[in-house]
Amino acid sequence: MTTIGIIGSGNIGSQLARAFTRIGHDVVVANSRGPETLGDLVAEVTEQARAAGGAGTATAGTVAQAAQAGDLVVVTIPLKAVTSIPAHLLEGRIVIDTNNYYPQRDGQIAELDEARTTTSELVAHHFAGARVVKAFNHIPAGEISEHAQAPGTEGRRALAVYGDDLAAVERVSDLIDATGFDVVHGGGLAESWRIERDTPGYIPHFTAEQLRQKLAEATRQPAA
Repeated sequence: MTTIGIIGSGNIGSQLARAFTRIGHDVVVANSRGPETLGDLVAEVTEQARAAGGAGTATAGTVAQAAQAGDLVVVTIPLKAVTSIPAHLLEGRIVIDTNNYYPQRDGQIAELDEARTTTSELVAHHFAGARVVKAFNHIPAGEISEHAQAPGTEGRRALAVYGDDLAAVERVSDLIDATGFDVVHGGGLAESWRIERDTPGYIPHFTAEQLRQKLAEATRQPAA
């Protein structure tokens, strides 16, 4: 298996660490407070992976170490903090962007308020040397583990992915499938507004067919 960097140890980051180690990947987890604050989390994640029969391990690292641990890196921190990560650290990497825009947390961002861009396009603009794929932003963190099912299971939950690099989208799609979910390809990053906060496909459990319908139903209105 491979090593996956995870920048952000909050709800989504910690659940993805559990999911990835359970299927045999090693993860390097980082946060803004430093590796010394992550000892309990990485021990718990590794122990849970072993209990589930997985061979993956979790280790704590700095942001730079997580960014360069492998060619696949999850960025799961508040949108306002994305630019605090030096862009050069993710040159050449596939970046999984889990972000959503919350003005009360992130401050008002005119380009998003006026529907002139998407959250993932902002992330991709900062990490210009990386291949950004939007994923895991529209599922409650706990359900990453709770709703995971084997391929072919009737009613299996689907997750949407968006990206401009087809090879990167396929790589992330394979990871999502292995994690326990069907995949719906939504298009390029410019279309990823269809699965942003408050759209029909955001949050509820949908099968692939249902999610495609919800993405098609989405309408885009400026927030300001």
